[in-house]
Amino acid sequence: MRKVIAAAFVSLDGVMQAPGGPEEDPTGGFAQGGWTFGYWDDAMGQFMGETFSRPFDLLLGRKTYEIFAAHWPYADPADPVTERFNAVTKYVATSSPEPLAWANSVSLGANAAAEVARLKQTDGPDLLTQGSSVLLQALFAGDLIDELRLMTFPVILGRGKRVFGSGVKPSGLKLETATTSSTGVVLSVYRPAGEVRTGSFQLAEPSEAELARRERMRREN
Repeated sequence: MRKVIAAAFVSLDGVMQAPGGPEEDPTGGFAQGGWTFGYWDDAMGQFMGETFSRPFDLLLGRKTYEIFAAHWPYADPADPVTERFNAVTKYVATSSPEPLAWANSVSLGANAAAEVARLKQTDGPDLLTQGSSVLLQALFAGDLIDELRLMTFPVILGRGKRVFGSGVKPSGLKLETATTSSTGVVLSVYRPAGEVRTGSFQLAEPSEAELARRERMRREN
């Protein structure tokens, strides 16, 4: 069975849009493109190397695919990431009839989540996402993600496409590893851990003030 591994650059407030440059994705007037620039160090390179060290195929949304297809076929061929990205199969969530020109690219069809669920049951390398915020929401909704590899940067962007959109289902996560780069980027790996477990630190016997507060909250809602 293949795993879906979601890898993303993310700001402290959850934004993942246009980490690589100002022209990468200005959708919605996003003006902070390139916000990861200047943070790179050896620890981050090692984390990225671990992400790409295992066999994988790419799982991409249409816009991320277009960004990659305009970059990686023209990048330094001596870069091992260039070689890997160009060689692997690229599964693309798209409803566009336009052909996918990047070598080894395959459309997921009209129902990307259902096709990913089918792919997970087949033999082959893991399915690695990069960016692809819209696709991620469908994968979260379908409980299809087996591992999260996040690089959380010490920046607040305020607006933009987010890793966890408003429709994401509540769920628990288990932190597998966490390190910090010399520039303050938190490098973390999470795996699903079932439902959110809740409890209460409130008094067993609520005070009159607490009962009044609860009643006020009910009225205000």
